[in-house]
Amino acid sequence: MTDPLAELITLLRPARVMGKRISGAGRWGVRYAPFGHPGFCVVTDGACLLTVDGADPLHLQAGDFVFLPATPGFILSGFVPVEPQLVDPAALAAQDLELRHGALEGEPDVRMLGGYFVFESPDTALLVTLLPPVIHVRGEDRLGVLVRLVREEAMQTRAGRDLILTRLVEVLLIEALRAAPGAGAPAGLLRGLADERLARSIREMHREPARAWTVEQLAQVAALSRSAYFQRFTRAVGMPPMEYLIAWRMAIAKDMLDRQELGMEQVAERVGYSSASTFSTAFARHVGRPPSGYARERRRLRSPVA
Repeated sequence: MTDPLAELITLLRPARVMGKRISGAGRWGVRYAPFGHPGFCVVTDGACLLTVDGADPLHLQAGDFVFLPATPGFILSGFVPVEPQLVDPAALAAQDLELRHGALEGEPDVRMLGGYFVFESPDTALLVTLLPPVIHVRGEDRLGVLVRLVREEAMQTRAGRDLILTRLVEVLLIEALRAAPGAGAPAGLLRGLADERLARSIREMHREPARAWTVEQLAQVAALSRSAYFQRFTRAVGMPPMEYLIAWRMAIAKDMLDRQELGMEQVAERVGYSSASTFSTAFARHVGRPPSGYARERRRLRSPVA
């Protein structure tokens, strides 16, 4: 059966995960500037507060996993109010040492592993479009095990390291998204997949993206009337069904153009367009530049600077 979550992560092509141990003790608080890379945090011991810009504060405890698709600014702190110290996440990313906030001596009040994911795909905006800004999962021991495996593998130089890391990151992300509550989530893919009737149509769109789908056909798949399906899908996913289909087609097209393994006609056919010119018009309307220009830009960015 087609799995839209797995396809989303696979399309983004996880390359590696960057993580470091973080601890805090006493009176402490740090404010991280917006970072952009999809970030994560898993609490291994103790508890702390996380306040992401634009979201309600979260009381994190051991075993909690947080995923931030866009990693906006946030405050990480203990439970005693303090003026947070400003932190540049880009500068910290280059450091290998464990981060200790607050009191430097004694047992920390919280220990965690925090970091970010690096994707080969340039289309990480997909995560922001389709997922909630904050995904908080509690009580899933499997996530902690996976993060520890990623950390251990990243610190070694054994044969097959990069391949294992890539697979572990894929599994980690899918496991986090699968464990995240969907029914009460903001509009997006998780909420859409939590509705079994809508999930049927989403899976079919992913299974046959090139098919000339109509709203009526997708409504039949969901066993709903056209109007009821349209309203229910738009409310749950945050966009109308055909808009979602086009967004997914364009994500597939970007991936194929980035890989440069197929000609324009073949790319157009794979995503449901009758000709390269029709596809080019639709792509330019959606992305802001023609597919040929997009492919050239991606080729230039990958080329080493002379």
